[in-house]
Amino acid sequence: MLIPAALACLAGESRQAQRRLLYVASPGIRNYVEYGGVGVLVFDRDAGYRFVRRIPTLPVKSNEPAENVKGICASARTGLLHVSTPRRVLCLSLATERPVWEREFRGGCDRMALSADGRTLYVPSFEGPHWNVVNALDGEVIARIQPDSGAHNTVCGPDGRFYLAGLRSPLLRVADPRHHEVVREIGPFSAAIRPFTVSRDYCFVNVNDRLGFEVGDLRTGRVLHRVDVLGCSKGPVKRHGCPSHGIALTPDGRELWLADAFNRRIHIFDVSRMPPLQVESLSLRDEPGWITFSIDGLHAYPSTGEVFETATRRIVATLRDEEGRDVQSEKMLEVVFRNGRPVQAGDQFGIAR
Repeated sequence: MLIPAALACLAGESRQAQRRLLYVASPGIRNYVEYGGVGVLVFDRDAGYRFVRRIPTLPVKSNEPAENVKGICASARTGLLHVSTPRRVLCLSLATERPVWEREFRGGCDRMALSADGRTLYVPSFEGPHWNVVNALDGEVIARIQPDSGAHNTVCGPDGRFYLAGLRSPLLRVADPRHHEVVREIGPFSAAIRPFTVSRDYCFVNVNDRLGFEVGDLRTGRVLHRVDVLGCSKGPVKRHGCPSHGIALTPDGRELWLADAFNRRIHIFDVSRMPPLQVESLSLRDEPGWITFSIDGLHAYPSTGEVFETATRRIVATLRDEEGRDVQSEKMLEVVFRNGRPVQAGDQFGIAR
């Protein structure tokens, strides 16, 4: 029988063997370096989100502004982390934190998505006509998809398909990763699609001019519900030009967290039933523009830098860098390491898993 001291020793070894790190790309609020400088900032979840280190990314040339980060994704299978800017994609090794490849793409880059096996990137041009399909291991272009929609946000759903949203289209396109072609359209929604998220059966989308979201059926392509936030009014916002820019599902798919920039709040909805039911609102220190979750769903990460315990809605940490600056970013995800090797990688989008 193990004595308490031995049990404590084993528990300590277990904690050392597994480490949960939050990767935050900066500048992740436009190109504003005051919210964390330049680089990928690493925080230790198991130490109360203590700042660990800064991974260099793209150096800022003299007399030139920093390149704002447009997206971040990672794969435990390949051990690679990808960061996009309006001009390029940078690929880093999670093990060594050194560059593996860097490439500029025709038409620029926006918020990309990575396949479940970590081998294929769908990289939208910068609000342009097409998506580049890219080999995530070396940066080579495999194919091109051109829906002429103002390419922007991209999600790889739990079904393995890629979901493509453009700033100039009310349609959500669904691409088959086997042939790299659009096979379905969801919508039209009431306006152009902004951030969105997906579950097995539904998509939940922000659209221009709506403080709230809309729900689409992934099987039929129909729009099912248009949901407005109760008890709050719209007003001017600092960024993005739409009332709700940020929407995320908890990994179990039961709750939806929605950004409200003007009121500096997150609104929480029960989506285990239809239509969704608004259940709670949380105050933030600044205007939110994004939300995602830890892999296990226990923590929520709004772009304003607070860390919420999902179940209790309590703030359990606030992100600060090595200089003590409040860190804010719309591009972050969690990676779990075991014995120094990545074994799980989260997603910049809060999608139901």
